[in-house]
Amino acid sequence: MTVSASTPSTPEVPREETARSYARPLEVITILSVLALDQLSKQIVRQMLPLHETVNLIPGFLDLTHVQNTGAAFGLLNAADFPYKPAVMIGIAAIALVAIAAYGAQLGFHERLARFGLSLILGGAFGNLIDRAVAGHVVDFVDVYWGSSHFWAFNVADAAITVGAILVLLDMIGLGRHHHASHTV
Repeated sequence: MTVSASTPSTPEVPREETARSYARPLEVITILSVLALDQLSKQIVRQMLPLHETVNLIPGFLDLTHVQNTGAAFGLLNAADFPYKPAVMIGIAAIALVAIAAYGAQLGFHERLARFGLSLILGGAFGNLIDRAVAGHVVDFVDVYWGSSHFWAFNVADAAITVGAILVLLDMIGLGRHHHASHTV
């Protein structure tokens, strides 16, 4: 009696599942582009616009004003002074980055709007984290206002984070998803 060795057949697994990938090239390019544009714009502001100086772009609406934000988003905690504030702000930003990346890793590749939004958020979050780690503050410079009412000064990273968050929220409510009609018999 002869026994032949047989190889068990394995079902074909789609390539996307075999090579565990967390980001598409466009998502990585988006993250790196936001990061580069953010850091470049902040460097230009540091070199060309002295701290607290203003350049009027659109009278009554938009200025460039070089400010330093030692707090969180939208100037929260900017005026607060407590021991180890830079380290606490870096820690909070790092935890937020890990949470955002973990959320993004569990999204399917078909959830394009949310994944693009998260790419914008990650690029912006990395940009602001670099500022906090290197300088202890974030450079903000876009000053939007109407009359005497000023919005908080912000930067490219903040704008990317805001747009990204809006895209994620739109995805959560179903905008941008392809719904397939159910087949009834």
